[in-house]
Amino acid sequence: MLAERLTPGLRPLARVAYNYRWSWAKDGPDVFRDINPHRWALSGENPVRFLGDLWPGTQEAAERNPALLERVRSLADRVRADLDRPARPRPGVDGTVVFMCAEFGFHQSLPLYSGGLGVLAGDILKEASDQALPMIGIGLLYRRGYFRQRIDASGRQQEYWLALDPKSLPMVRVAHAGGEPLILSVTVFDRELAFQVWRVDVGRVPLLLLDAELPQNDPVLRWTSARLYESNRAVRLQQYALLGLGGARVLTELGVEPGVIHLNEGHPALATVELATEQAEEGMRFETALAGVSARTVFTTHTPVAAGNETYDPGEFLSAYGDIPGRLGMDDDTFVGMFRVNPGDQDEWPGMTPFAIRASTRRNGVSRLHGEVARHIWRPMFGERDDVEVPITHVTNGVHVPTFTAPALATLFDRYLGDAWRTHAAEPSSWEAVRSIPNEELWATRCAARLSLVEYVREKNQQDRLLRGEQIEYVRSVERLLDPDALTLGFARRLATYKRLHLLAQDPERARRIMGGPFPVQLLVAGKAHPADGPGKDTLQRLYNLKRGENVFAERLIVVEDYDLSVAQQLVAGCDVWINLPRRPMEASGTSGMKSAINGGLQLSVLDGWWAEGYDGSNGWAIPGDEDPDQAAADWRDSARYYDLLEHEVIPLFFDRDESGVPHGWCERIKHSLLTLAPRFNTARMINDYVERIYPAA
Repeated sequence: MLAERLTPGLRPLARVAYNYRWSWAKDGPDVFRDINPHRWALSGENPVRFLGDLWPGTQEAAERNPALLERVRSLADRVRADLDRPARPRPGVDGTVVFMCAEFGFHQSLPLYSGGLGVLAGDILKEASDQALPMIGIGLLYRRGYFRQRIDASGRQQEYWLALDPKSLPMVRVAHAGGEPLILSVTVFDRELAFQVWRVDVGRVPLLLLDAELPQNDPVLRWTSARLYESNRAVRLQQYALLGLGGARVLTELGVEPGVIHLNEGHPALATVELATEQAEEGMRFETALAGVSARTVFTTHTPVAAGNETYDPGEFLSAYGDIPGRLGMDDDTFVGMFRVNPGDQDEWPGMTPFAIRASTRRNGVSRLHGEVARHIWRPMFGERDDVEVPITHVTNGVHVPTFTAPALATLFDRYLGDAWRTHAAEPSSWEAVRSIPNEELWATRCAARLSLVEYVREKNQQDRLLRGEQIEYVRSVERLLDPDALTLGFARRLATYKRLHLLAQDPERARRIMGGPFPVQLLVAGKAHPADGPGKDTLQRLYNLKRGENVFAERLIVVEDYDLSVAQQLVAGCDVWINLPRRPMEASGTSGMKSAINGGLQLSVLDGWWAEGYDGSNGWAIPGDEDPDQAAADWRDSARYYDLLEHEVIPLFFDRDESGVPHGWCERIKHSLLTLAPRFNTARMINDYVERIYPAA
């Protein structure tokens, strides 16, 4: 239908638009943008909406551009050739990997993610596609996605939600052979929750999204798939039923026999219950059936934070899932006990994480340090074992290199590294030619990326000021914001309190002196606090209000609103230094710094998560962040170390230039960072680790 609305030269893009493979194809986003840059931006870079809204005159202009039409044909041919490759089964992985997660972030046009967990899940789908690994993703279609952020005139975060319309997105409803939609149901809170299924293609990987927006559900049940990380506890319990129980029923209905069931966090853990229950209802003992399902199940835990391992009152839990014990012929206490660390402790509240650990045979954290922390946290589930004996290993996260390498850096890499950095990112030899890049070219590329970021932030900040109703003089003053030649620092992430955004201004006077010193320094901050996170909002508001009045912060400290994938890609590309200041050891991994590193950014971070194993003493800067029961004292100590490094090492190195204005020492450190980090912290290495070490053992 979409193809019929397009002129012949643009018609090949209709099929391309319905598979997100274009989004990380070389020249993929640019082909759409170059048809009409303004309309592409207005569409939110959604190719289905963009093509469907193209005016006839725009299409006719494209038909008169032979070079553009050749790029259209080339993109369509390359995407089709990639999708037509045969599957590449891997030794020890018998069948399809079913990857289940509560959130997926692979493109800003489909906002089904809140932060690192979802973007990591999206990167896994992309890398599985690149490696032709047989995989299916299962998640939820949140009709209102995750919240959008506005900051009001007082600096307070305000939230709003936008409804998604499937018919204008690259997705299709799953149907029976006769064409009628596939509709299934699960029981939750003693009610039948009906759901339909949508398919989104992420390269070769189909992502199946479950959706409760059906007329046979009442408004409360329809709300199950309304918003990601809904604050209402009962709704979250409904979501776990839809994702876990519903996801398993979809697999059964479609005849998919998983070779591996990968639970990415505990949210989908009920899938193992459902798959085992289906066998138990056919006569097998539940314990035997669950053992068989567990033998194919792996579990990845992504956080030591309590909010990521939520527990529920036993009565609340049974109200939601009370029909399951009856299906199993099991009493309520035994059922609830499966979801406790100590099954016999009736005072302990149940949660999904203990059951996910119990219902899997291989478990992993997402960095070496996080593996140690996870073993300590969950040791009580494994008898009298010492921490080192607890069967939880680690696979350090990585990022999808083709997605997050900015165009300017990609062009430079193509010139000196060939195509190997895209296709064999995990091989150190693919990056060796970084040594041969002249410092002058590397520096010019980094300056171009910084200028692009400055222009992007100025335009976005002007739009944000207009939305707040600011005076026109103030709106137009964005032209004075930021300096394209200044040392540009970036801090962007979810604004949970353990991320310690407040350390950036722990000592405001010292921060003011540094940013207003003889060498220009500027700081970009982006991030969202969960709508229920009052302390996180307070911290953001205090930082925002440092900009009040005539002071250095007014033009050198910028809060970039509504942090999402599109904002993140700009920030990690253009910032010279990426800052991460978590309270150790609360950062399980962190991936934004990895994205900065592949773009030539340098890290100034606490030795937590991935940086604890990535830092080698000369590829960035490190803050020890030693644990301290006196958190206030630890904050002052770590903030002082942050300012010391910035003032005495980072700034002098950045501004130590030759007669041509090139900072050779800085460029050499970038090269060393790329050589030591790029081959290790990418999804190619991460998927290889899962395929070789985790999946076969399951």
